[in-house]
Amino acid sequence: MSNSYKIITYGCQMNVHESEKIAGMLENEGFTPTEDTDNADVVVLNTCCVRESAETRVLGNLGILKKAKERKPDMKIIVCGCMTQADGAAEKLKKRCPFINAILGTHNLYKLPELLHDKAKKTRVEITQEHGINENIPIVRTSGINAWVNIMYGCNNFCSYCIVPYVRGRERSREKNNIISDVKRLIADGYKQITLLGQNVNSYGNDLQEKNENFPSLLRDLSGLEGKFRIKFMTSHPKDIKTETVDAIKESDKLSHFVHMPAQSGSDRILHLMNRKYTAAEYMAKIDMLKNKLSDVGLSGDIMVGFPTETEEDFADTLKLVSSTEYNNLYTFIYSRRSGTPAASMDGQVPITDKKRRIRELIETQFSIGNRLAEKCVGNTYETLCAEYKNGKIIGETNCGKAVTFAGDANLIGQFVNVRITENKNSKLYGAIKNE
Repeated sequence: MSNSYKIITYGCQMNVHESEKIAGMLENEGFTPTEDTDNADVVVLNTCCVRESAETRVLGNLGILKKAKERKPDMKIIVCGCMTQADGAAEKLKKRCPFINAILGTHNLYKLPELLHDKAKKTRVEITQEHGINENIPIVRTSGINAWVNIMYGCNNFCSYCIVPYVRGRERSREKNNIISDVKRLIADGYKQITLLGQNVNSYGNDLQEKNENFPSLLRDLSGLEGKFRIKFMTSHPKDIKTETVDAIKESDKLSHFVHMPAQSGSDRILHLMNRKYTAAEYMAKIDMLKNKLSDVGLSGDIMVGFPTETEEDFADTLKLVSSTEYNNLYTFIYSRRSGTPAASMDGQVPITDKKRRIRELIETQFSIGNRLAEKCVGNTYETLCAEYKNGKIIGETNCGKAVTFAGDANLIGQFVNVRITENKNSKLYGAIKNE
């Protein structure tokens, strides 16, 4: 029987895609996937450290895995991802959980195959500050009709609450030809939605010697590829999205009219403390530009409440920005202290009771907005990519990022169909295929 593996993934889309690379390396070594964590031969925890809750879940799972390894001593437990790269984290983890076989940093993922054959009894730690790009890691795609493609790694922005630049390193862009080759292969393999990934995709190419290799030019080149497919991207830092990027979207029939624009706050004072490098008015100018150029644009965003010193007035400014922007979807977060970031040592930490009350009000405000926007969709027809089949229903996604449920057969998965929206239930859209 083949050796088996289980990957447990925490965090963002970047980690989801890196887990696909981990799976590729494991399967290249002859391992097969299993859902039976207790009896797997290799268990990999691909960690996140953006929020404390993710680290808490990792430590909880390690406690469970310790018992599994006591029953199965040959089990290899490997921990990788952002949590391990944080300053001093690997040594603390090694001391706390000596049963771990290996700890890999975010820049050492390629060493996984080597570690599978390591017979050492002590925990092996591979953490470096090298920021190279390895283009030769195999990938096992696990996201259905969607395929993730990294276009860059790292971040240069150093938002005061964020640990990412410290654990992912500075921005490194992939060569455009390598990205185009990846996308061509994915189209040939039948993938219908390709999502370009980067901590800030708008910065793509800034570190490349070839000055015309920027994000708008990459989007135009990918739009010129043959086939019927859709391209999405995330994430966009508001300060860097340019008119040229939105023009490229407008002129293309393959680029999604869905843009993720994380504002984080609507208060200029808080935005300054966050080191976001834009004001609320500058953010709204970008939103207006998107809406003027793309009349059907779908917007999503991130909002954080309870950042140090946030007052009721600051929070009111955030509610005002959310109401003015009219997001289709909004990801809401309570500020979580992350050691190693400037915000962690700021005075004026907001009481948890205030944070919870504010996030409840924010969620209620967004629900009302989302429901109102969804109601406007009823009666309209959208080209929809069929993504998932369940109990006689298809869940699809429109070009502007709206999820729609409608009757259909499983053989529709991966196809584009026209769907007329017939009903809105609590911001959830339902429709029917419109036959021409």
